[in-house]
Amino acid sequence: MFMLPLENLFYFGLSLLLVLHSANLSVEYASGLAHMLRLPRYIIGFLVIAIISIIPETSVSLVSAYQGIPSFGLATLFGSNVADLTLIFSIIVFSTAHGIKVGTRIMENNKWYISLLALPIVLGLDGIYSRFDGAILIVGGLLFYAAILKRNHFLERPLESMPQRKLTLFNLATSMAVLLIGSYLTVQYGVAFAQSMNMSPIFIGMLVVGLGTTLPELFFSLHAIRRNTNDLALGDILGTVISDATIVIGILTMVSPFAFPSNIVYVTGIFMLLALLILLAFMRSGRILTKQEGALLFLFYVLFIFTEYMVNRLH
Repeated sequence: MFMLPLENLFYFGLSLLLVLHSANLSVEYASGLAHMLRLPRYIIGFLVIAIISIIPETSVSLVSAYQGIPSFGLATLFGSNVADLTLIFSIIVFSTAHGIKVGTRIMENNKWYISLLALPIVLGLDGIYSRFDGAILIVGGLLFYAAILKRNHFLERPLESMPQRKLTLFNLATSMAVLLIGSYLTVQYGVAFAQSMNMSPIFIGMLVVGLGTTLPELFFSLHAIRRNTNDLALGDILGTVISDATIVIGILTMVSPFAFPSNIVYVTGIFMLLALLILLAFMRSGRILTKQEGALLFLFYVLFIFTEYMVNRLH
């Protein structure tokens, strides 16, 4: 059904409000669940919130695979990861008064981050992802989560009652489901608005679809930071990036092995890895992300957008 630009903009705003409210509730319930299960908050961010947050890009990727264009899903995954590691981090840094403190446990896994983000690039240098490549990526992602669980023990305090845990888990699942629905609608109406305004397809895909899939982690992390649960926010974003680069691409490849344009790996993939290396360097400098570093991350994302525009224009 055809809608006018202002109508699309109106519904885009409503869906955005839905995302904001559900993100606020998700932070509360995730923090409560971490306490009840005697888990560190960032473990909940890595395992629970991050896994739920990848559903939008997973859906986009699987749909594109079934439609015979899996490379579109791959580009979306790499592009959203670059946005997560640069633009999203810069936004949450500027939402704070004095930057973001980085917990020791977040930095313990930095070798995992680098290795796992480099893995899809190395496997994709030949321009083809086989089912064997997909299996390697999935196993790599699962080993990462297994290592995190093994390294982090439960805290020494009694568990809450089973009914209370079930209620909190149900509330978390409900709020995250609403968050995902709101994110999906935000992307849909954002794309419709861009198309009604005759915007370039390149920027519809990269700025609307790609950025739209980062909305769950963006708003969840913003609210987590405002509630002084930094590890929950950092775990969510980094967990989402690792899951996208390994498990989601692995599933995409297992569903439909495919060849893809080399610039996706040689440009977008390299930008993704560079973004991670820059972010980790900033995190190690005093164990805090400052606003100056947030500004540099934002500029890196601008450079990424410009480079992608020029590369796609040449092709």
